[in-house]
Amino acid sequence: MKALLYLERTIALPQVKGGFDLMALDAAGQRLFVAAEDNHSVEAVNVGTGRALASLPGFAEPKWVVYRPEGNCLFVSTGGDGRVTELDGATYQRVRTYAFREACNNLRFDSAAHQLVVGVGKSFGALGLLDVAHHVKTGEIPLAGYAKQFELDGRRVYVNEPALNQVEVIDRQTRKSIATWPVTGGGQNIPMALDGAHHRLFVACAPGRLVVFATPGGRQVASLPISPGADGIYYDGRRAQLYISCGAGTLEIVKQQTPDRYQLSQSLPTVKGAGTSLYSPVLDRLFLATPQSAGHAAAIRCYKPD
Repeated sequence: MKALLYLERTIALPQVKGGFDLMALDAAGQRLFVAAEDNHSVEAVNVGTGRALASLPGFAEPKWVVYRPEGNCLFVSTGGDGRVTELDGATYQRVRTYAFREACNNLRFDSAAHQLVVGVGKSFGALGLLDVAHHVKTGEIPLAGYAKQFELDGRRVYVNEPALNQVEVIDRQTRKSIATWPVTGGGQNIPMALDGAHHRLFVACAPGRLVVFATPGGRQVASLPISPGADGIYYDGRRAQLYISCGAGTLEIVKQQTPDRYQLSQSLPTVKGAGTSLYSPVLDRLFLATPQSAGHAAAIRCYKPD
């Protein structure tokens, strides 16, 4: 079978111990920023040259990273101390910190509103709101459960709540919950991605299933088996396919035949525990973080779609 993803290079990170959480990209500078959760650091690498640039220590369980080119700044959420830290993208110096009640996880940025949305909590669930232009917190939106991941879609937010096996839909203008969509046949719904053009929401479930919802109504239109341990999912609109990184040790490529029909096209072997990934439409590359384990150094793998 013809490969749908080709491994271009591997960037070794021998100083990193353990595994990773999410990552962000400075496409113009070809810099990838990776939350090395177990190492309590953020790693910066140049994906063009394949060179490690910097290791930024001192983060209490870094979970998610957002890079904003308009201010050349970096935002890092941390689960250990419930903070979002802003860094200067040129010097990597810390600029300011925003404190929340509990662990901070998922980050999403709305450039039109200059708003950073933060998943907050473990014993409860909320979305924290930051006005990054004025450097202030502007409130929280309560959730029914802990937010593992979420996607912004105009005035709506779709929130994965794995403990409740549901997607909660939030109206950002009223700051109210307007719907809940049960995730049937999957359980432990963790990563999600959005196809805005076809109004489809993709939810991957840890036991090994991909579930597809039609938005805005919430009708479940497709469900198919994938490898266990999905932790990253990205939609490639140019090729109408999904890339799903699974902790079981595979990269799944799922073809979108129509908005309501999907087929698993390929399952590429990777490394056990390699669930963190990022697809960049600008660079047309998929980046996969492979954890440090006995006999294997941590690394970033760079894949090129066919």
